[in-house]
Amino acid sequence: MKKALGILASGLLVLALTACGGGAQSSTAINEKKIVVGVTSGLHEQILEKVKEVAAKDGLEVELKVFSDFQMPNIALAEKEIDANSYQTIPFLETYKKEKGADLTAVGQTVLNPMGMYSKKIKSLDELKAGDTIGLPNDPTNSLRALLLFQSAGLIKLKDGAGDEATVLDIAENPRELKFVELDAAQIAKQLDDVTAAAINTSYAIKNNLNPGKDAIFLEQKDSKHHNVIVVRTENKDDVAVQKLVKAYQTDEVKKFVEDTFEGSVIPVW
Repeated sequence: MKKALGILASGLLVLALTACGGGAQSSTAINEKKIVVGVTSGLHEQILEKVKEVAAKDGLEVELKVFSDFQMPNIALAEKEIDANSYQTIPFLETYKKEKGADLTAVGQTVLNPMGMYSKKIKSLDELKAGDTIGLPNDPTNSLRALLLFQSAGLIKLKDGAGDEATVLDIAENPRELKFVELDAAQIAKQLDDVTAAAINTSYAIKNNLNPGKDAIFLEQKDSKHHNVIVVRTENKDDVAVQKLVKAYQTDEVKKFVEDTFEGSVIPVW
């Protein structure tokens, strides 16, 4: 009987040590030598390919998983199909967290993909006249961003207190009597013939052979709050692999790559 009790006690002790010790951490921590990062196709994929090279020098293998839309990288992260993602802005992240209840955290600033105003009909904002049509994205985050862009350009003024949920209905002043039309963000560049000018995200501009640094008639500035970030599950924000990923991204080598490759169309903000 005593021998049996001793074996039972030993077994319970092992279970207790496993629960309190390294076992709990290993079930949630990201592998220190490899991290899977979700990106959207295009410029974020290009930049992360360079980050991958830099991270390898620090003993971290970066595996990229490329997505074609703006929702799946967060879904995949929340469902632990990937370890991190790099493609979104803070406002986009906050909206997603609020709507989905996802426990995600930004861990490092990356680049600003400046939203710009583009046109096939005018070469400067001074040419805008009453009744001209301005296109903007129809999703809440990018619609707000476009409205703030128009406001910084002096085209409109939003209602006081409109805040981060402002829509076209919150335009308080429109001195040029412009008409604002909400369109699908991915299609706006293809519809420039149908509007006088339009606000277009950098990723979609580049895909449609528009160079933000050269072709935009007005461009978002570096101090915009809509810069991009690396995002992870909150439980992994202090993991070694995450720290190495951020360190690799925020290097002079990556900064030079961004500046040389995109010629001012994508701006490093670290």
